Amino acid sequence: MTTDRKPVYLLAGGRGRNRQTPDPLIQIALKESGKELPSVAYLGTASGDDRSFFDFLVRMFSECGAGKVTHALIVPKDADLKKAMSIIESADIVYISGGDVERGMRALVEKDMVNFLSELYRQGKPFFGISAGSIMLAREWVRWRDPEDDATAELFPCLGIAPVLCDTHDEEAGWEELQAALALKEDGAKGYGLVSSTAIKVFPDGKVEALGGAIHQFVRSEGRVKRVEDILPGNDV
Repeated sequence: MTTDRKPVYLLAGGRGRNRQTPDPLIQIALKESGKELPSVAYLGTASGDDRSFFDFLVRMFSECGAGKVTHALIVPKDADLKKAMSIIESADIVYISGGDVERGMRALVEKDMVNFLSELYRQGKPFFGISAGSIMLAREWVRWRDPEDDATAELFPCLGIAPVLCDTHDEEAGWEELQAALALKEDGAKGYGLVSSTAIKVFPDGKVEALGGAIHQFVRSEGRVKRVEDILPGNDV
């Protein structure tokens, strides 16, 4: 059994009032690599490997102390997947970008990258994500076969590298999607709402630590989803 798994950092992103430059949460995530100027493998499937997204994040990561940031192209039809895998394997830390969760996961599944990424994590490769990338690193997410019919809601698997269920920067809408996802789970299931400009550090055993501010917490109990006490920095759960 591999015991080298590291904590995973799930960042909310969004436009929170406390957003700082350089971003202290990105700095914390990068330090998990143990390197002074860590190289970063950028996975942008959730944005369709959009170049402008990548260029923006390169500047941000550099401000936060990253070394070389390399785009591991996966989405294009002519993508060199062996090259992408080599970039990911050789990087000090792997980043999963924002965008659309279902789109990002579909590309990883179609290109047969899910097991590859999971195995790298088991071998000790550190991972972090922002926004949709954080959700992709978690266990699963929710979609609707018919957007006009709430009864068609269903869960679909994500990478499962972070053994949690979470949503990001949706506090103004009341975490509707997170609550819909939890409604499809059994009693006792928990979900975490990552408020804009906050993050959670998720340990391999599922323990969660809040970073940057209060994390909203929901639990399914007696067939209902309800919000419970927030997780505050310094209080692991």
